[in-house]
Amino acid sequence: MVSKPFALLTALLLTLGALSTSFAFPNFQVSNGDLLRRQEVDASTASQSGGGRPGQGVDPPPPPGPPRFTGLKLVNDRDHPWRPLRNGDIRGPCPGMNTLASHGYISRDGVASPSDIVKAVQEGFNMENKFAIVVTYIAHLLDGNLVTDLLSIGGKTPKTGPAPAPPAHAGGFNVHGTFEGDAGMTRADAFFGDNHSFNQTLFDKFVDFSNRYGGGFYNLTVAGELRYSRIQDSIATNPEFSFKDVRYITAYGETVFPITFFVDGRVTTDRKLSMDAAASFFRDMRFPPDFHRPGQPTTNEGIDVVIAAHPWLPGGNADGKVNNYVVDPNSADFTQPCRVYSHVVNSVVQLYPNPTGILRRNLIKNLHYLHTGVDVVFGGCAELFPYGRS
Repeated sequence: MVSKPFALLTALLLTLGALSTSFAFPNFQVSNGDLLRRQEVDASTASQSGGGRPGQGVDPPPPPGPPRFTGLKLVNDRDHPWRPLRNGDIRGPCPGMNTLASHGYISRDGVASPSDIVKAVQEGFNMENKFAIVVTYIAHLLDGNLVTDLLSIGGKTPKTGPAPAPPAHAGGFNVHGTFEGDAGMTRADAFFGDNHSFNQTLFDKFVDFSNRYGGGFYNLTVAGELRYSRIQDSIATNPEFSFKDVRYITAYGETVFPITFFVDGRVTTDRKLSMDAAASFFRDMRFPPDFHRPGQPTTNEGIDVVIAAHPWLPGGNADGKVNNYVVDPNSADFTQPCRVYSHVVNSVVQLYPNPTGILRRNLIKNLHYLHTGVDVVFGGCAELFPYGRS
């Protein structure tokens, strides 16, 4: 049985880019692949202005607490107007973060500190504080620059500062195998060469399933059927298909996220995503006109419905062969929440095996900040100290 706190966490993992999903309106003629290529910044040519602090070590502050007001609120407001992308602005695979950047809830260039991101997801989507902390600091520890305290919501950029020594990368949300993963809703698996650009064929399937199972809307019934189908697609075509640990959790989270956060908060029953709203968020990276966030601090519900439709265990294709799915009994799943935490910590140690100086201090602090959320979300995972205590 899925515990409620752990089920709710999955949606928040999705929000910051674990998800490799996006949507678009099928009648639009603009190529989303071309759009994303215009958005990305090549690491060798990107400007270092606008949000980065190259070379500057930053002592990371504790994550922010809840905002004063946590009720229903217009978020597409005068203080946060949508603006088109400028040359060098970065966007990535997460439509939620893309939208927040385009409305100025984080820096419009797509590079932000984890504290800024926690504030933004609370303000723009009314996410519950501890859940926002968990997802943000997982993303930062795996994909951010731990010296400058900056994270890209898309690809690698010098705007986050000098890259750390390998195997660390500070590569942003686009990096495969950290948050982004296989069997995405409208993203091809990394095996096929492009894991972050919009895939029209996959979106056509999204539309088809919405028509067949949701009367032209995306709802929980559609989510359950489409999630199962995308798993089967990857098993049959991707010899390197991996569907475990963080990705196993986020894949189920991404299927229900749009129903909770992209449907206007004034709608409290029969929540389903219209194609107009999907177009606004996923193509234009903007809130629909007069869009209101949920009326209370929110995570996500309905993951148990998606799992019940077609139960599936974590694992992947073995021996480099398609149609060779093998269950991994050691993977995190919905009955073993603390495995997600230990998996993330172990992954961080692999990225930073022997840190010193500012880097070591910042790793210790950020891992502790992560656990302050984990302790609430998972209800008591023992804190791990791979680099010692602060």
